[in-house]
Amino acid sequence: MVKDNVTFGLVSVARAPFVGRQREMASLDAALEAVEGRGETRVVTLLGSQGLGKSRLVHEFVVRHRAEKNTLTPRLYRGSARDTDAAYGIFARLLRMRFGLVEGMDPQDVRATVRDQVSKVVGDRKVGDVVYFLGQLLDVPFEESPLTRAIADDAVQGRLLRRAVVRSFFESDAAHSPICLVFDDLHAAHADSLTLLRYLLESLSGPILVVCAARPELSSIADDWSRAGERRHTIVDLEPLLEPDAQALIAALLAPAVKEGAALPEALVDNALTFAAGNPMLLEQMVRLYHDRGVLVEESAPGEEPRWSVHLDKLERAELPLTIEDAIHARLASLSTFERRVLELAATMGSVFWTGGLVPLLRAGNEAPELWTTAAPTELDRVHATLTELAQRDFVLKLPDSSMPGSDEYAFKHNKEREMIKSRTTPTAQRRYHAIFADWLDHQGHARSSEEGLATLAEHRERAGDAPRAGLAYLEAGDAARASYAAQTACGHYERGLELLGDSVTGRRIDALHNYGDVLLSSGRIDDALASFREMLTLAFRLDLRSKGGAAHNRIGRLYRETGSLEEAGHHLEAALTLFQAANDERGVASSVDDIGKLEWLKGDYRAALASLRDGLARRRRLGDRRSIALSFNNLGIVLLETGEFAQAIESFEQSLVIRREIGDLPGVVATLNNLGMVFQDRGECARALPLFEESLEVAKQIGDQNRIALVMVNVGDCLHRSGQSERAISVLKQAEEQLDELGDKLGLADALRAMGEAYLANGDLVKARDCIGRCVDLFATVRSKVQLGIALRTLGEITAAGGWGASHTRGAREYFARSAAIFSQTGNEIELARTYRSFSRFLRRDEYKDDAPALAEAARMEREAGAIFERLMVGQDRGQPAPAPPAPPRLPRPKSRESPETAESPAEQASGLGNIRRSTAMFGSLSWFSQVGCIRAEPLFYGGKA
Repeated sequence: MVKDNVTFGLVSVARAPFVGRQREMASLDAALEAVEGRGETRVVTLLGSQGLGKSRLVHEFVVRHRAEKNTLTPRLYRGSARDTDAAYGIFARLLRMRFGLVEGMDPQDVRATVRDQVSKVVGDRKVGDVVYFLGQLLDVPFEESPLTRAIADDAVQGRLLRRAVVRSFFESDAAHSPICLVFDDLHAAHADSLTLLRYLLESLSGPILVVCAARPELSSIADDWSRAGERRHTIVDLEPLLEPDAQALIAALLAPAVKEGAALPEALVDNALTFAAGNPMLLEQMVRLYHDRGVLVEESAPGEEPRWSVHLDKLERAELPLTIEDAIHARLASLSTFERRVLELAATMGSVFWTGGLVPLLRAGNEAPELWTTAAPTELDRVHATLTELAQRDFVLKLPDSSMPGSDEYAFKHNKEREMIKSRTTPTAQRRYHAIFADWLDHQGHARSSEEGLATLAEHRERAGDAPRAGLAYLEAGDAARASYAAQTACGHYERGLELLGDSVTGRRIDALHNYGDVLLSSGRIDDALASFREMLTLAFRLDLRSKGGAAHNRIGRLYRETGSLEEAGHHLEAALTLFQAANDERGVASSVDDIGKLEWLKGDYRAALASLRDGLARRRRLGDRRSIALSFNNLGIVLLETGEFAQAIESFEQSLVIRREIGDLPGVVATLNNLGMVFQDRGECARALPLFEESLEVAKQIGDQNRIALVMVNVGDCLHRSGQSERAISVLKQAEEQLDELGDKLGLADALRAMGEAYLANGDLVKARDCIGRCVDLFATVRSKVQLGIALRTLGEITAAGGWGASHTRGAREYFARSAAIFSQTGNEIELARTYRSFSRFLRRDEYKDDAPALAEAARMEREAGAIFERLMVGQDRGQPAPAPPAPPRLPRPKSRESPETAESPAEQASGLGNIRRSTAMFGSLSWFSQVGCIRAEPLFYGGKA
């Protein structure tokens, strides 16, 4: 049993001893042993109802280990989600504790302190980037670096880089000495905080102990929370104290009431145990209630050991609570009139409130004095005295760090008390209070400069019934969340702001619709994004705003292009180009020309695509936008590679890579490294391709993009298979398959299955090869990827020819090869056509066709044409290099895009190139299209193991 009455790290302990919890403490001990002894990361989640002692358990755990070792390790930093609606509020509080930021610090001192602390952890080289991203979590602005400027308008890339920076900072910090990160009240955390934390749980390495404390409802908010971190994550359920432990706790709490030689009154113990039912917080609540009712009376002087007198006669007359609500009513009844007034006004502000905000609420309706001086006592003086008293009586808690400069920040100690106080205020009075507080908040600089402050302002405007101003504030909050890459938070703010704004302030609504559509795309809500862009187009048309209309058409065209509606995409992109030209918007014109080039590439018109992309590059060079220039070089390289212009493709990719490395565009570096690897793989030089793929994979892991990681792994596996390492290839491809299936990337999954089928085929495992390629064909038909379907059909022909369905089915391979060749002939993809001709001609030279003169003639023709294609593509470029070997490599899908409404530029597509990572992904309107052009049957090609 431990007794303490000091504040240390986590909780304030006043007379209450720590009892029981041996099992829970053992789980924390085991995790810390792995952290300190083996340098491993461990995660422990404590789940328990309010008052069961989650925070106290962590406090006792840390204090005990520090005392045993007589050191200050592990270093402990805590963040709580209680009373904060900010997207990353829990991280802000943890980082403020890590950097020692205290209430009232000058903003310049805050920035200097953070920069100095970060420099000590990571060194000087990356300080600018690290403080910028950590500053976003802290809501402290820092100067941009070349890297942060490069991704300023790209929410997707920004989130990836920020979480990589946060992870790297914690890992670097732990390299100095073990750290313990405590995330408290996690059930109340914002979805964006939970997403970032989950990433950390799965990716952190080094001597780091992460302790998460939450109520059981966390399981319903994040139903697979226990899977985060897998084996290194332990879930600990806190139950009410066992009866002996509860008896020991109440006996210790009531010890000051026991006179020497006397026994503790059983009535006090029994009432408390019955009410609390093993909940430590409720046992303490009961002792406070005994004091409020006069059953216990303080007799000791300040500074002395506490002594209480017991008045059992008052216990008999007192109406002790039967429920928690009864206990709250009894507590509130002990308040004076002014105390109730202060708490009523504070409850209007929320779970957290500020002394500065109470002053205008108390002065509402008052006339100004003849001379307003600051010398005389004010309402603020009385507020400070009252809150000090209420804090001593455990109604409120003064927070060590105020988010409003010049005001003390308090929080209600017990949320149920706040809710009951607020319920006693009439709706009319609440609206008046909200309006007054919003007016005060609107003049606080911090509230206007942060997403949390703007969202709070918007909520109070809305509760005051001021819909238009509430709508504008929500839109500002959405812009702030978007700038911080908090897509889910931004969606919520934009949706509410647009609803409240209605048809007023059209210009602001146009910009908001663009930004709303942008974050909807980032969140995967395609239909909602299209509706937002269409409304933007309508409003721009009504006001004859051509650049805005061009931006709307551009976004709609990209959306259609990404979802496979290529004809619709073309109409919108051409309309965007026309509008940008009419508005003399050169940046918009360059963007539209480039987008049209991408569309032509997807359609298989490589000549037109090259012309458009080169035009776009020239325009971007004139504008001097290095990021866009790097994108254009990458896009050109992809199309040049598709047409077999290897030397030119290498040159384009290398120019793109140099720029992207200089501006710190890590996702772009991933894409371009991968694409360079594809060049050498297409030339049959796997020994040169594999290191490029592996470097691309390492950078993808550095930024933590799970989709990119999985897609590059497919290329690594494919390269291993081509170099004869089939067993290793299959192992890598299985990992990629599982990850892509979990991410829901059908096109990526189909690629992984295709590559794995080929590896199984090389190993002679025809059953597994047949299963993989069958699933692959079905997926490619589902997502309507024309070129990929041709590749899959060729592989299906090879498996069929090898006897994958028995000797009686081998002649069916001829049909698959023919359809594959038809696709590549139509799209003009000569490399893939030559590969299919090679496979097809080998098949026609088999014994069963030795007497079939037309088949042998056809085989000879295809071999000649394939050889001519390979020779022509090599001559004048890379003569003497080996011809590329079939089958074709996988190529990856395009990400969601975003751009500013004026420029219609897409930093996300800029960062990732034509298709994020090279993969041919032409998509068409429906499966029936393939049937019409004679590529496949209308029914599935492969189903249930039959061709």
